[in-house]
Amino acid sequence: MSPTAMQSTTLPPGPAAGTGAPPTPLRERLASQVQRHGALAVLVLVVAIATAASSTFPTTSNITSILGNNAFVWLLALGMTFVIITGGIDLSVGSMYALGGVLAAYGAHTSGTWLAIALPVVVGAAWGTLQGLLVARAGMAPFIVTLAGLLGARGLLQAVTHDGSTTYLVPAGSAFRSLGSGTWVPVIIVGLLFVLAGVVLARTRFGATLTAMGGNENAAVLMGLPVARTKVLVYVLSGALAATAGALGSARLGSGVTTIGVGYELTAIASVVIGGTLLTGGSGSIGGTLSGVLLLAVIHNLIDHYFSQYGSAFTDTVNGAFLALVVLLQTLLSRTQRLP
Repeated sequence: MSPTAMQSTTLPPGPAAGTGAPPTPLRERLASQVQRHGALAVLVLVVAIATAASSTFPTTSNITSILGNNAFVWLLALGMTFVIITGGIDLSVGSMYALGGVLAAYGAHTSGTWLAIALPVVVGAAWGTLQGLLVARAGMAPFIVTLAGLLGARGLLQAVTHDGSTTYLVPAGSAFRSLGSGTWVPVIIVGLLFVLAGVVLARTRFGATLTAMGGNENAAVLMGLPVARTKVLVYVLSGALAATAGALGSARLGSGVTTIGVGYELTAIASVVIGGTLLTGGSGSIGGTLSGVLLLAVIHNLIDHYFSQYGSAFTDTVNGAFLALVVLLQTLLSRTQRLP
């Protein structure tokens, strides 16, 4: 027998030619599906249990309360999704939400609808640009930069309102107020923004760059991707969305509330992580974030209904426990997907 024939008979078996890479093990596929769609499955389960246990939960008034009262705040989680996918964090969104509301009310009070919309968006985008440049160009840690941004935005808010002594009211006849009226106007506005963000993340080069950066930033640089520019843009997007959310919130409330937004950044982070986006970056989806914000909104509604006597402390405890559980589960799932 020739040496060539002998080698062909002693080679170990492998995948047939043209079949490509070996199939992904079942446990890895299951772990990936749980990470991506776990929040949606839990949301469906919680809603089903609440509907069966309470006759007041599935009522129109309760559903409109869940959607209409929380819709604008969900924009903070939308912007946070882009930031966390890159491996960053933005702690300033709660303060920017409050500042955006005050600036919008000031604009509506002094000049009308156009300034009420433009002023907070421009300030939020400029604030995000500054933070993004410090992170991307100066190499500073996102946690430190955005923590300073949180304090700075609150300071600017105090300056604009003269240490909180001035409250700017949106005129009753202003067209700006119609942007926050009722239930379905806020839901439609936020829904359209979520759809647009989903298309950007899943169907554009920008979205692919975000995922590549979060997975391995050094590899993304070697691939020639615009890492620094993209990193700046995600903070611009986060700041602009937070300020827009605050502006629309002021249209709903009819004034710029100076004390609002405290702790909103933590709720936004919790919603994003519960929705399946990894805190370490590289994986996430807009649909997952939507499931996360809806799940937290439903849980908070149930807490307000059944445990209102315990106040907001119980809600914060549930948020913390739920977030810790999800992060632990994500860690276990990530290990499962790395196992041979």
